[in-house]
Amino acid sequence: MISFTMRRKVELIVISDTHFGAIGSKSESLLKYLKSISPKKIILNGDIIDFWQFNKRHWDVNHTKIVRELLKLISKGVQIHYIAGNHDEALRRFLNFKFNGFKISNKLKINLDGKKAWFFHGDVFDVTMKYSRWITILGSIGYDFLIALNYLVNRVLKIFGQDNLSFSKRIKNRVKAAVSYINDFETTVAEIAIKNGFDYVICGHIHRPSIREIKTNKGKTTYLNSGDWIENLTALEYNNKNWTVFQYDNKLFKKEKKGESDYKNSKQLFNEMVADFELEKSK
Repeated sequence: MISFTMRRKVELIVISDTHFGAIGSKSESLLKYLKSISPKKIILNGDIIDFWQFNKRHWDVNHTKIVRELLKLISKGVQIHYIAGNHDEALRRFLNFKFNGFKISNKLKINLDGKKAWFFHGDVFDVTMKYSRWITILGSIGYDFLIALNYLVNRVLKIFGQDNLSFSKRIKNRVKAAVSYINDFETTVAEIAIKNGFDYVICGHIHRPSIREIKTNKGKTTYLNSGDWIENLTALEYNNKNWTVFQYDNKLFKKEKKGESDYKNSKQLFNEMVADFELEKSK
Protein backbone atom coordinates (compact mmCIF):
# COMPACT_ATOMS: atom_id res chain seq x y z
CA MET A 1 0.00 0.00 0.00
CA ILE A 2 1.42 3.38 -1.05
CA SER A 3 1.44 6.12 1.58
CA PHE A 4 0.97 9.86 1.08
CA THR A 5 3.17 10.74 4.07
CA MET A 6 6.29 8.78 3.02
CA ARG A 7 7.18 9.95 -0.47
CA ARG A 8 9.11 7.57 -2.73
CA LYS A 9 12.35 9.09 -4.08
CA VAL A 10 12.69 9.12 -7.88
CA GLU A 11 15.51 10.66 -9.92
CA LEU A 12 13.39 11.46 -12.98
CA ILE A 13 9.78 10.98 -14.06
CA VAL A 14 8.20 11.49 -17.48
CA ILE A 15 4.48 12.21 -17.80
CA SER A 16 2.60 12.94 -21.02
CA ASP A 17 -0.87 13.06 -22.55
CA THR A 18 -2.81 14.01 -19.43
CA HIS A 19 -5.20 16.11 -21.58
CA PHE A 20 -6.26 18.51 -18.84
CA GLY A 21 -9.53 20.23 -19.67
CA ALA A 22 -10.81 17.37 -21.85
CA ILE A 23 -13.29 14.69 -20.87
CA GLY A 24 -11.71 11.52 -19.50
CA SER A 25 -8.61 13.10 -17.93
CA LYS A 26 -7.75 11.15 -14.75
CA SER A 27 -6.70 14.13 -12.63
CA GLU A 28 -7.47 12.52 -9.26
CA SER A 29 -5.24 9.51 -10.01
CA LEU A 30 -2.40 11.71 -11.27
CA LEU A 31 -2.62 13.91 -8.16
CA LYS A 32 -2.31 10.84 -5.92
CA TYR A 33 0.72 9.69 -7.88
CA LEU A 34 2.45 13.09 -7.66
CA LYS A 35 1.82 13.24 -3.92
CA SER A 36 3.39 9.80 -3.46
CA ILE A 37 6.79 10.65 -4.99
CA SER A 38 9.75 12.94 -4.39
CA PRO A 39 11.37 13.49 -7.82
CA LYS A 40 14.52 15.44 -8.64
CA LYS A 41 13.35 16.21 -12.17
CA ILE A 42 9.99 16.06 -14.00
CA ILE A 43 9.53 16.07 -17.76
CA LEU A 44 6.01 16.89 -18.96
CA ASN A 45 6.23 15.44 -22.45
CA GLY A 46 3.38 17.11 -24.31
CA ASP A 47 -0.43 17.19 -24.45
CA ILE A 48 -0.62 18.13 -20.77
CA ILE A 49 -3.31 20.76 -21.39
CA ASP A 50 -5.72 19.91 -24.20
CA PHE A 51 -6.40 23.20 -26.00
CA TRP A 52 -8.15 21.37 -28.87
CA GLN A 53 -10.88 19.91 -26.67
CA PHE A 54 -10.67 22.26 -23.68
CA ASN A 55 -13.88 22.83 -21.75
CA LYS A 56 -13.92 24.50 -18.33
CA ARG A 57 -16.54 21.95 -17.22
CA HIS A 58 -13.83 19.29 -17.44
CA TRP A 59 -11.30 21.33 -15.43
CA ASP A 60 -12.01 20.12 -11.89
CA VAL A 61 -10.52 20.92 -8.49
CA ASN A 62 -7.92 18.18 -8.89
CA HIS A 63 -6.47 19.86 -11.99
CA THR A 64 -5.87 23.01 -9.96
CA LYS A 65 -4.37 20.93 -7.14
CA ILE A 66 -1.96 19.34 -9.62
CA VAL A 67 -0.77 22.76 -10.82
CA ARG A 68 -0.33 23.80 -7.19
CA GLU A 69 1.61 20.61 -6.42
CA LEU A 70 3.94 21.26 -9.36
CA LEU A 71 4.54 24.83 -8.18
CA LYS A 72 5.40 23.51 -4.71
CA LEU A 73 7.91 21.12 -6.24
CA ILE A 74 9.51 23.96 -8.23
CA SER A 75 9.83 26.00 -5.02
CA LYS A 76 11.68 23.03 -3.48
CA GLY A 77 14.23 22.98 -6.30
CA VAL A 78 12.69 20.35 -8.57
CA GLN A 79 13.37 21.00 -12.27
CA ILE A 80 10.29 20.79 -14.48
CA HIS A 81 10.62 20.74 -18.26
CA TYR A 82 7.39 21.27 -20.22
CA ILE A 83 7.71 19.96 -23.78
CA ALA A 84 4.88 21.13 -26.03
CA GLY A 85 2.80 18.59 -27.97
CA ASN A 86 0.14 18.93 -30.66
CA HIS A 87 -2.82 19.45 -28.30
CA ASP A 88 -0.90 22.16 -26.42
CA GLU A 89 0.99 23.51 -29.43
CA ALA A 90 -0.13 27.03 -28.48
CA LEU A 91 2.66 26.94 -25.91
CA ARG A 92 5.25 26.68 -28.68
CA ARG A 93 5.08 30.46 -29.03
CA PHE A 94 6.65 30.57 -25.54
CA LEU A 95 9.56 28.25 -26.32
CA ASN A 96 12.57 28.71 -24.03
CA PHE A 97 10.49 30.55 -21.42
CA LYS A 98 12.19 30.03 -18.04
CA PHE A 99 11.20 30.68 -14.46
CA ASN A 100 13.25 29.22 -11.60
CA GLY A 101 13.31 25.48 -12.34
CA PHE A 102 10.53 25.59 -14.95
CA LYS A 103 11.16 25.74 -18.70
CA ILE A 104 9.02 25.34 -21.85
CA SER A 105 10.71 23.73 -24.85
CA ASN A 106 10.10 21.75 -28.02
CA LYS A 107 12.56 18.99 -27.20
CA LEU A 108 15.13 18.17 -24.57
CA LYS A 109 18.55 16.51 -24.72
CA ILE A 110 20.21 15.47 -21.47
CA ASN A 111 22.91 13.13 -20.21
CA LEU A 112 21.79 10.29 -17.94
CA ASP A 113 24.71 8.54 -16.26
CA GLY A 114 26.87 8.87 -19.34
CA LYS A 115 24.13 8.05 -21.86
CA LYS A 116 22.47 10.48 -24.27
CA ALA A 117 18.70 10.88 -23.86
CA TRP A 118 16.39 12.67 -26.32
CA PHE A 119 12.90 13.77 -25.22
CA PHE A 120 10.12 15.08 -27.49
CA HIS A 121 6.37 14.60 -27.75
CA GLY A 122 6.36 12.80 -31.10
CA ASP A 123 3.69 14.59 -33.16
CA VAL A 124 6.29 15.84 -35.66
CA PHE A 125 6.90 12.21 -36.67
CA ASP A 126 3.20 11.39 -36.98
CA VAL A 127 2.30 10.76 -40.64
CA THR A 128 -1.24 12.10 -40.19
CA MET A 129 0.11 15.29 -38.65
CA LYS A 130 2.43 15.78 -41.63
CA TYR A 131 -0.35 15.58 -44.20
CA SER A 132 -3.07 17.51 -42.44
CA ARG A 133 -3.84 18.76 -38.98
CA TRP A 134 -7.54 18.49 -39.85
CA ILE A 135 -7.27 14.76 -40.56
CA THR A 136 -5.87 14.35 -37.09
CA ILE A 137 -8.60 16.51 -35.55
CA LEU A 138 -11.32 14.45 -37.27
CA GLY A 139 -9.72 11.29 -35.94
CA SER A 140 -9.49 12.95 -32.54
CA ILE A 141 -13.24 13.68 -32.56
CA GLY A 142 -13.96 9.97 -33.02
CA TYR A 143 -11.46 9.12 -30.31
CA ASP A 144 -12.98 11.70 -27.95
CA PHE A 145 -16.46 10.26 -28.54
CA LEU A 146 -15.11 6.85 -27.58
CA ILE A 147 -13.50 8.32 -24.45
CA ALA A 148 -16.78 10.07 -23.52
CA LEU A 149 -18.74 6.83 -23.97
CA ASN A 150 -16.08 4.97 -22.01
CA TYR A 151 -16.33 7.55 -19.22
CA LEU A 152 -20.08 7.03 -18.86
CA VAL A 153 -19.79 3.23 -18.92
CA ASN A 154 -17.05 3.29 -16.27
CA ARG A 155 -19.17 5.48 -13.99
CA VAL A 156 -21.88 2.83 -14.09
CA LEU A 157 -19.32 0.06 -13.51
CA LYS A 158 -17.96 1.96 -10.50
CA ILE A 159 -21.43 2.03 -8.93
CA PHE A 160 -21.53 -1.77 -9.13
CA GLY A 161 -17.96 -2.12 -7.87
CA GLN A 162 -16.54 -3.33 -11.20
CA ASP A 163 -13.15 -2.55 -12.75
CA ASN A 164 -12.84 0.08 -15.48
CA LEU A 165 -12.82 -0.82 -19.17
CA SER A 166 -10.91 0.90 -21.98
CA PHE A 167 -12.67 0.65 -25.36
CA SER A 168 -10.08 2.54 -27.40
CA LYS A 169 -7.18 0.66 -25.81
CA ARG A 170 -8.73 -2.67 -26.80
CA ILE A 171 -9.48 -1.47 -30.32
CA LYS A 172 -5.95 -0.13 -30.84
CA ASN A 173 -4.45 -3.41 -29.62
CA ARG A 174 -6.60 -5.48 -32.00
CA VAL A 175 -7.02 -3.47 -35.19
CA LYS A 176 -4.17 -4.21 -37.63
CA ALA A 177 -4.04 -0.67 -39.02
CA ALA A 178 -3.62 0.82 -35.54
CA VAL A 179 -0.92 -1.70 -34.65
CA SER A 180 0.89 -0.98 -37.94
CA TYR A 181 0.70 2.79 -37.34
CA ILE A 182 2.17 2.43 -33.84
CA ASN A 183 4.97 0.17 -35.07
CA ASP A 184 5.80 2.59 -37.91
CA PHE A 185 5.91 5.49 -35.46
CA GLU A 186 8.22 3.67 -33.05
CA THR A 187 10.52 2.47 -35.84
CA THR A 188 10.78 5.94 -37.42
CA VAL A 189 11.59 7.58 -34.09
CA ALA A 190 14.17 4.92 -33.22
CA GLU A 191 15.93 5.15 -36.61
CA ILE A 192 16.36 8.91 -36.24
CA ALA A 193 17.62 8.49 -32.66
CA ILE A 194 20.17 5.87 -33.78
CA LYS A 195 21.34 8.10 -36.63
CA ASN A 196 21.95 10.92 -34.13
CA GLY A 197 23.70 8.73 -31.56
CA PHE A 198 21.09 8.73 -28.79
CA ASP A 199 21.01 5.86 -26.29
CA TYR A 200 17.45 6.69 -25.22
CA VAL A 201 14.57 8.26 -27.15
CA ILE A 202 11.53 9.17 -25.08
CA CYS A 203 8.13 10.12 -26.54
CA GLY A 204 4.43 10.38 -25.77
CA HIS A 205 1.68 11.10 -28.31
CA ILE A 206 0.47 7.59 -29.23
CA HIS A 207 -0.90 6.67 -25.75
CA ARG A 208 0.99 3.37 -25.62
CA PRO A 209 3.50 2.90 -22.75
CA SER A 210 6.62 1.06 -23.82
CA ILE A 211 10.27 0.33 -23.08
CA ARG A 212 12.07 -1.69 -25.72
CA GLU A 213 15.39 -1.90 -27.49
CA ILE A 214 15.26 -1.31 -31.24
CA LYS A 215 18.14 -2.41 -33.47
CA THR A 216 18.97 -1.51 -37.06
CA ASN A 217 22.01 -2.15 -39.24
CA LYS A 218 23.31 1.25 -38.04
CA GLY A 219 23.08 0.58 -34.31
CA LYS A 220 20.58 0.39 -31.48
CA THR A 221 18.63 2.57 -29.05
CA THR A 222 16.13 2.15 -26.25
CA TYR A 223 12.72 3.47 -27.26
CA LEU A 224 10.47 4.62 -24.41
CA ASN A 225 6.92 5.95 -24.33
CA SER A 226 5.24 7.34 -21.21
CA GLY A 227 1.71 6.36 -22.28
CA ASP A 228 -1.09 8.60 -21.02
CA TRP A 229 -3.43 9.53 -18.15
CA ILE A 230 -6.66 8.89 -20.04
CA GLU A 231 -6.59 5.10 -20.42
CA ASN A 232 -3.29 3.61 -19.31
CA LEU A 233 -2.47 5.87 -16.33
CA THR A 234 1.29 5.43 -16.75
CA ALA A 235 4.53 7.33 -16.29
CA LEU A 236 8.18 6.58 -16.95
CA GLU A 237 10.57 6.54 -13.99
CA TYR A 238 14.38 6.60 -14.08
CA ASN A 239 16.33 5.42 -11.04
CA ASN A 240 19.82 3.99 -10.56
CA LYS A 241 20.50 3.77 -14.33
CA ASN A 242 17.26 1.87 -14.88
CA TRP A 243 13.99 2.76 -16.62
CA THR A 244 10.58 1.40 -15.52
CA VAL A 245 6.95 2.05 -16.46
CA PHE A 246 4.83 3.07 -13.47
CA GLN A 247 1.27 1.77 -13.80
CA TYR A 248 -1.25 3.46 -11.52
CA ASP A 249 -3.48 1.12 -9.54
CA ASN A 250 -5.96 2.73 -7.17
CA LYS A 251 -5.97 -0.42 -4.99
CA LEU A 252 -2.32 0.23 -4.09
CA PHE A 253 -2.95 3.75 -2.79
CA LYS A 254 -4.16 4.43 0.70
CA LYS A 255 -7.19 6.66 0.87
CA GLU A 256 -5.96 10.16 1.67
CA LYS A 257 -7.56 11.89 4.60
CA LYS A 258 -9.51 14.94 3.53
CA GLY A 259 -7.96 18.24 4.44
CA GLU A 260 -9.26 21.78 4.39
CA SER A 261 -8.38 22.22 0.71
CA ASP A 262 -10.66 19.33 -0.29
CA TYR A 263 -13.69 21.47 0.53
CA LYS A 264 -12.56 24.44 -1.56
CA ASN A 265 -13.52 25.10 -5.16
CA SER A 266 -11.13 25.69 -8.05
CA LYS A 267 -11.36 29.50 -7.76
CA GLN A 268 -10.40 29.47 -4.06
CA LEU A 269 -7.52 27.08 -4.72
CA PHE A 270 -6.35 29.18 -7.67
CA ASN A 271 -6.26 32.34 -5.52
CA GLU A 272 -4.25 30.50 -2.85
CA MET A 273 -1.92 29.13 -5.53
CA VAL A 274 -1.24 32.66 -6.85
CA ALA A 275 -0.59 33.84 -3.29
CA ASP A 276 1.88 30.98 -2.74
CA PHE A 277 3.57 31.81 -6.04
CA GLU A 278 3.97 35.49 -5.12
CA LEU A 279 5.35 34.50 -1.72
CA GLU A 280 7.98 32.22 -3.26
CA LYS A 281 8.90 34.88 -5.84
CA SER A 282 9.54 37.47 -3.11
CA LYS A 283 11.93 35.20 -1.15
